[in-house]
Amino acid sequence: MIVTVIFFIIIIGILITSHEFGHYIVGTMCGARVNEFTVGFGPKLFSYYKGDTLFCVRLLPLGGACIFDGAEGIVEDAADLDEHSLPNLPPLKRAATLVAGPFFNFLLSFLLGLILVGFTGADLPVIGSIMEDSAAEEAGLMAGDTIRKIDGEHVHLYREVSMISAMYSGDKSMNIEFERNGERHSVTLTPKYSEEDQRYYIGFTGGSEILKCNPLQIFQYAAYEVQYWMRYTIRSLGMLFTGKVGIDALSGPVGMAGMVNDTYEEVKPYGIKSIILTMMNLLLLLSINVGIINLLPLPAFDGGKLIFALIELVSGRRVPPEKEAIVHLVGTVGIIILMVVVMYHDIARLF
Repeated sequence: MIVTVIFFIIIIGILITSHEFGHYIVGTMCGARVNEFTVGFGPKLFSYYKGDTLFCVRLLPLGGACIFDGAEGIVEDAADLDEHSLPNLPPLKRAATLVAGPFFNFLLSFLLGLILVGFTGADLPVIGSIMEDSAAEEAGLMAGDTIRKIDGEHVHLYREVSMISAMYSGDKSMNIEFERNGERHSVTLTPKYSEEDQRYYIGFTGGSEILKCNPLQIFQYAAYEVQYWMRYTIRSLGMLFTGKVGIDALSGPVGMAGMVNDTYEEVKPYGIKSIILTMMNLLLLLSINVGIINLLPLPAFDGGKLIFALIELVSGRRVPPEKEAIVHLVGTVGIIILMVVVMYHDIARLF
């Protein structure tokens, strides 16, 4: 339990710090004043001032904030603030400051991808074996074929094939473009439904052919890692918004702690190297999640605030600050309610 807590705090701390540091570094470069840069909530553990900014670490490692001047609450008149307050920044600089947090999450994910690919290589989308009486067998796919595209979508990793197969909903046929003996071919098939597993299968296995990357390939496949997790996150959100999965599929801090614990227990027998690499892979996934979710055009999220900056950039007129603040306040209340519901489901799963 102690080890799990340590890993959880490290992962959450890195996630929060990278996101908020993105806001901080770009915001200050754009001329904004930061009143407080904090990691965690609740009572201060330690703090110090650097210039106008209070840097502090708080007791509960469940969040953080980069608090810009003028962004603390409802502002009746932005003219009451000086040129270093966030509301008075030009809209393009304000937009850059808002995007910087998610961008640094993606940058962190890429750096983690470099390390992971350098140590473990890349799982190539090569078919290992064909299942009997499967859609793949009927379509003529063979062991050794390399999948290149599925429904026009480029495939670089075997996990991308697994993801597409797992999220297939059975509403259409699937076009697969593959390479055999240096030649490109394509087939159209319809995955078959398994009553036992309650899901569809294309009908082949793979993922065992690992590419040991050279220095250039490490950068290439690290980018594919980030792309894969972005696709995974976006498709998962799509399933959530379309009702294909319920709200109980979401996880909050309690669920993340459980995920860290399960991951640790699973890889513990393989030694410290496997533990660290697996935790880095989990951090990569969570960092992509944080980046994409924060870009959603919803009130109180970076993406929601970005919409207002873009409206001003295009129209040349700013939405009144008090009205924008009310929108974000409503969004914040909605987020708090959602977090309570998610935490309830997380705790219920523990028992």
